[in-house]
Amino acid sequence: MAHLSTLSSPSSSSVSASVPLSSSSSSSWLLYNRMRNPILLNHPPRRRFLSSSLYFPLPRSRCTVFRTSELGMKKFCTVAAAAASDIAGEFTSPEIAKSFDFANEERIYKWWESRGYFKPCFDRGKDSFVVPMPPPNVTGSLHMGHAMFVTLEDIMVRYNRMKGRPTLWLPGTDHAGIATQLVVERMLEAEGIRRIDLGREEFTKRVWEWKEKYGGTITNQIKRLGASCDWSRERFTLDPELSRAVAEAFVRLHEKGLIYQGSYMVNWSPKLQTAVSDLEVEYSEEPGSLYYIKYRVAGGSRDDWLTIATTRPETLFGDTAVAVNPKDERYSKYIGKMAIVPLTFGRHVPIIADKYVDKDFGTGVLKISPGHDHNDYLLARKLGLPILTVMNKDGTLNEVAGLYSGLDRFEARKKVWSELELTGLAVKKEDHTLRVPRSQRGGEIIEPLISKQWFVTMEPLAEKALEAVKKGELTIMPERFEKIYNHWLSNIKDWCISRQLWWGHRIPVWYIVGEDPEEEYIVAKSGEEALNKAYQKYGKNVEIYQDPDVLDTWFSSALWPFSTLGWPDMSAEDLKQFYPTSVLETGHDILFFWVARMVMMGIEFTGTVPFRSVYLHGLIRDSQGRKMSKTLGNVIDPLDTIQEFGTDALRFTLSLGTAGQDLNLSTERLASNKAFTNKLWNAGKFILQNLSQNDISSRKALEAHKFDTEESVLQLPLAECWVVSKLHVLIDTVTASYEKYFFGDVARELYDFFWADFADWYIEASKASLYRSDSQSRVFIAQKVLVYVFRNILKLLHPFMPFVTEEVWQALPSEEEAIMISAWPSSSLPRSMESIKRFENLQALTRAIRNVRAEYSVEPAKKISATIVASPEVLEYISREKEILALLSRLDSVQIKFSEAIPGNANESVHVVASEGLEAYLPLADMVDISAEVERISKRLSKMEAEYAGIRARLSSSSFVEKAPMDIVQGVKEKEKELEEKLKLTRNRLSFLQSTVLVPK
Repeated sequence: MAHLSTLSSPSSSSVSASVPLSSSSSSSWLLYNRMRNPILLNHPPRRRFLSSSLYFPLPRSRCTVFRTSELGMKKFCTVAAAAASDIAGEFTSPEIAKSFDFANEERIYKWWESRGYFKPCFDRGKDSFVVPMPPPNVTGSLHMGHAMFVTLEDIMVRYNRMKGRPTLWLPGTDHAGIATQLVVERMLEAEGIRRIDLGREEFTKRVWEWKEKYGGTITNQIKRLGASCDWSRERFTLDPELSRAVAEAFVRLHEKGLIYQGSYMVNWSPKLQTAVSDLEVEYSEEPGSLYYIKYRVAGGSRDDWLTIATTRPETLFGDTAVAVNPKDERYSKYIGKMAIVPLTFGRHVPIIADKYVDKDFGTGVLKISPGHDHNDYLLARKLGLPILTVMNKDGTLNEVAGLYSGLDRFEARKKVWSELELTGLAVKKEDHTLRVPRSQRGGEIIEPLISKQWFVTMEPLAEKALEAVKKGELTIMPERFEKIYNHWLSNIKDWCISRQLWWGHRIPVWYIVGEDPEEEYIVAKSGEEALNKAYQKYGKNVEIYQDPDVLDTWFSSALWPFSTLGWPDMSAEDLKQFYPTSVLETGHDILFFWVARMVMMGIEFTGTVPFRSVYLHGLIRDSQGRKMSKTLGNVIDPLDTIQEFGTDALRFTLSLGTAGQDLNLSTERLASNKAFTNKLWNAGKFILQNLSQNDISSRKALEAHKFDTEESVLQLPLAECWVVSKLHVLIDTVTASYEKYFFGDVARELYDFFWADFADWYIEASKASLYRSDSQSRVFIAQKVLVYVFRNILKLLHPFMPFVTEEVWQALPSEEEAIMISAWPSSSLPRSMESIKRFENLQALTRAIRNVRAEYSVEPAKKISATIVASPEVLEYISREKEILALLSRLDSVQIKFSEAIPGNANESVHVVASEGLEAYLPLADMVDISAEVERISKRLSKMEAEYAGIRARLSSSSFVEKAPMDIVQGVKEKEKELEEKLKLTRNRLSFLQSTVLVPK
């Protein structure tokens, strides 16, 4: 079957020839289209889309009247330019563009935006559908992770908008405290400027300047993906309104006793000089060393020592105990005694027993350094051991390390080991794979360190978030992530929310000059409020200063679904209308970072979950399933991909994944879906070529026609009834999948229907009416069905492929202004299952005939005769489709016979069974020169028999079978079986040919 790109009517002249119109008909056609499309006025078609400002500034509610089917024919139609004073003249039939031009995507996007289509519309008065966009970092540059979330969320939003729900996709960006500060610091370092030299106020000013200059990059790139967000509501986490919400949240949590300050073990970034969250620490397997060191037992002989194994000898200055397992008999005699810490001039620490010690790791003896290891810290607190910190916040050793004070931690490691070797306390050093904690942002090795920070008590907040899922108030998709969510919240730790940065939300805590900050501080929503509180307690001469730290970026992000809608002002219109939101879509890797925290904060501050559903997508990997990285050189850039394949192909490819599953992305997939885009475009070409361009009444009838009654469907010819019925079944199927967020299923269903049913079968079948029928009513029926089915295909596909569907839609007859605000197809439309079954029989018959033609290498252009044998009931409807059968099977319609009995020439024909009760007999003489075919097959059979004899000889040879490698022998045996099958088929073919009356045996 020909591809759509090569489809045309039988006579090329009938398509490409200029068709002169009468002066009156051409005048009326142009006036009609000028009324519907003001851009046509005195503008050649190639200039129609220079600017959205060319449109008349009509109210949106009135635009439907003027929306034109030719508006989108910019790529399909060329109309000869006429002088303004003379609208009469000649017009040519459509000049066809080869393919959809990706360069038009940005123009289409700007047109949508200029028409206000991205804003919620309340005309149909349904419940709102709201999606809060995961705010990308203001420092961000588009990557495939962004492309994934934009694609999935835009599918949700466009679908619900077409369903008539007031739809809001709320966009914004995150200030990204650590990332943004790093970017600006590096920029300043390139100028020879240090942050500390600038001072806080000036540095913050520089960051804002950077944000104003570069912060919009990611937003513009997201627009390039077709994101239909309401950009008039775009938010930034440091906007004044959102900053007010952050301060409000902090104050409320503090008033409830859920925020406290204390010195605890945190993950410290020496380079960034700030604490980082447990969730922002990534562990990597890296080569390192395991150091074995002697700890002498105090009061024992020279042979009494314990050998400990450690990966960090530089922390021994912070040891406060040596531990062994109580069941380890090797060391039981030392429990309760003291050990001498090397290089500390005889400092003693107790030797203790605890089941926490792994007998099988290293030597089974553990040094306890509670100031520099999370597990040791917990053990020390449990046992009441002292905690020593030996490291400064810049990663150098402090005075506790004595002579090693001031050395960088890694330099100190080398020097300590060297000293241990000199003093005879070094036993050995061996290679060991380390699990190294690194900062997700800066990449440096994280140092566990005791630090004074602000924390949120999480347990009471987590209980409510757990209960929300248990009660069904919140649904997590895929369901398996509920277990992970529940496990994390059930084992949650207090959240360290303070960061030692300058960029971000300052912690709303003020201290009193001259007072102990541990005891006296003021929590307030603003500096003015804090000062008033200080006046009331300390008098008018009091001086206050604000805590220098900022809040963890995730603190403000946790408020995102409601702070962006006006909270804490509960009377805000957006908050009342759009909260709680409908669905939160994001990557499964930030289920804890962000999703769980939003749920906790939403329940705490608004009394309800911030969204009803959570949809988690997986990671995007390369074609081999590997994580994309610059090191591997396998990163696929979305903008480069768009340039080569188009946005629609990228979006469609990304949508084919399954919720929560990683997606392997390859250029082969992208190329395949680019071809799908072109297939849509070419289907539009074919339909437009076969519409009457000069008949206004016909085109208006096409615009309005719907097959929404049982009578209108059942009265259609078989092919038309089949495709309309299949479409109506498809609408129900994909609508149900859209509602369940089964987007991969939707994409596959639509792909299969369009390509297999509509393009490969119905478009081909429609040619029997369009090109071979003398009935104008039959032609018009085919036109109606082509337009109706294709328009609905475009609607169903629009959320996935917005650009090409809008471009083609604008060229088709339609009463609706734009596809993105058109009404979603109705469900439960009439369909004929009997017609579907009947056409499937016709398809089976066509396939069977095609297979025989291929088997006998019949030239594609050659038409053959056939006798169709079936029951009277089947013959009754199959015979009416003679022209379609002839067209699709390349049969001579004059030589097609329909019969209930086997034909007389059956012995000279190829017999095929299409389905139960439907058969065909194809005369062999019509397909091949039998004598020549016998000669050809006989020669081929002789060669195959010689090859088979050679293989049998090899397998009969004991020397080959016994001495050749097993895989070689097995391969020859498989070749033998394959040849046996081919010989059987070839002999049967030859026997059949020789059995005909034309060739004597």
